[in-house]
Amino acid sequence: MSGVEGRVALVTGASSGIGAATAHLLAAGGAKLALASRRGDDLGIDGALAQSCDVRDPAQIAGLADACAERFGGLDILVANAGTGAYGDFLDLKPEWLDEMLDTNVKGFIYTIRAALPHLLASESADLVGVASIAGQRAPEGEAVYAASKHAQIGFLRSLDHELYGKGVRCSILAPGGVETEFAMGRGRTPEDPDLPGMLRAAEVADAVMFAVTRPRTARIFEASILPMSDDSMG
Repeated sequence: MSGVEGRVALVTGASSGIGAATAHLLAAGGAKLALASRRGDDLGIDGALAQSCDVRDPAQIAGLADACAERFGGLDILVANAGTGAYGDFLDLKPEWLDEMLDTNVKGFIYTIRAALPHLLASESADLVGVASIAGQRAPEGEAVYAASKHAQIGFLRSLDHELYGKGVRCSILAPGGVETEFAMGRGRTPEDPDLPGMLRAAEVADAVMFAVTRPRTARIFEASILPMSDDSMG
């Protein structure tokens, strides 16, 4: 795919789901990759810099961003994708799930962008893509804390865009609906969930990431909802 050949990309949450699908598309397009995940999986991608990294630890994600820039000579694309979720009535959610969602989806998201931003500012073709969620726009029932964390991501990037717009860093917020992955399994979602077959596939969201980062530099995708055809309402 044109538009990413030779560019350097850092993908968080890269070992599975949307992150893995995005990494494979970037690699197929000729990008140089740094992959952050708790598993530290290189996905079999030749030349990838893969490290075990918990985005909740600012030193870990900063170390990977710096290592990426040192190894490849810079950083052009950040896909801030790492996240966690839990679904159900608010009082039924375990306290540790609440902490993990807020620490990963809010603090980890901010730490990731803070670590990558100095390198993106030095790039002539910088793209900052935040993978949020339709929950951050709709606030559906049964997703109160998850939705709050995704609202925070969207609000953060909307504000940060004002700072970065004139500095050559192109911000994109992608808000997918439900995606058929291992996400939130055992935390309100089960493999038998009847809604799973109608959900998006990770590759479909990865396509949207690629679309955003391959626009001509005169255009940008700032905020986009990505919904499965089974979702008939924008309410």
